[in-house]
Amino acid sequence: MRLAFILGEIGSGLRRNITMVVSVILVTFVSLTFVGAAGMLQLQINQMKGYWYDKVQVAIFLCSDGSTAAGCATGPVTPEQQENLKTLLASPAVAQYVNDFQFESKDEAYKHFKEQFSNSPIVDSVTPDQLPASFRINMKDPEKYQIISETFSSQPGVETVIDQRQLLERLFSAMNAASLVAVSIAGVMIVCAILLIATTIRLSAFSRRRETGIMRLVGASKIVIQLPFILEGVIAAVIGAALASGTLWAVAHFFLGEYLSKQYPDTAFISPGQTLILAPALLILGGSLAGISSLLTLRRYLKV
Repeated sequence: MRLAFILGEIGSGLRRNITMVVSVILVTFVSLTFVGAAGMLQLQINQMKGYWYDKVQVAIFLCSDGSTAAGCATGPVTPEQQENLKTLLASPAVAQYVNDFQFESKDEAYKHFKEQFSNSPIVDSVTPDQLPASFRINMKDPEKYQIISETFSSQPGVETVIDQRQLLERLFSAMNAASLVAVSIAGVMIVCAILLIATTIRLSAFSRRRETGIMRLVGASKIVIQLPFILEGVIAAVIGAALASGTLWAVAHFFLGEYLSKQYPDTAFISPGQTLILAPALLILGGSLAGISSLLTLRRYLKV
């Protein structure tokens, strides 16, 4: 009987304040979508780190015509210098840090360049002589890059030593910055949602002051009087959180899975299933914020 009464009061409150309830749902939906987007970015960063960090290489670029590095003072790399570098790579002092290495000639570099930039007009303006030959090193521990750099940077015939992880770190830094922006926007929107929930509950309590007065007179408990108001806010917020979760899943499925994964087949994108990990957190966050906001509002504006 008491449950039926509470459910009836909830339904009545939602119908009376349908405009405000829809506003709460939309504001919660937008704010938690930004929160979820920040979470998705972090999942994507972790996915890409796990995928690419095992594939990145240290590249030792050799001197070519026009190189101005200190190690290129004698001109382009000679066959003797190239052989010395290969011997040093195979030496015990260096080999303990290296899984394997390959030599990439100018022609091979040009071939890879054409494959990578096949859709760019820049391909027509580049010749094989403009691209340096290099040694490509797969490290046992990518964190040991500095040892390879210190060993080879000063060797004759070496123009520069580059850790490809540095390029990835720039990308990940940009993605982390985007996550912070999303979290900042989400924070502002969550504050708006909390204020809107509080206003909705206040209006609902004011419109039903006669009913609550009668309930107090007949001895209704505090929880019976307040619970319908609290659940109104929680239901609206949970609906918004569910919509946000569904939106994140749709983005992962249709945009990342159906579109970007085909455009960039060599990139590891998160799956729609991974975004579902965020759904319980969003539902709990939305419900908790609404419940706390409603309870604090009722303590101030609904005296029981």
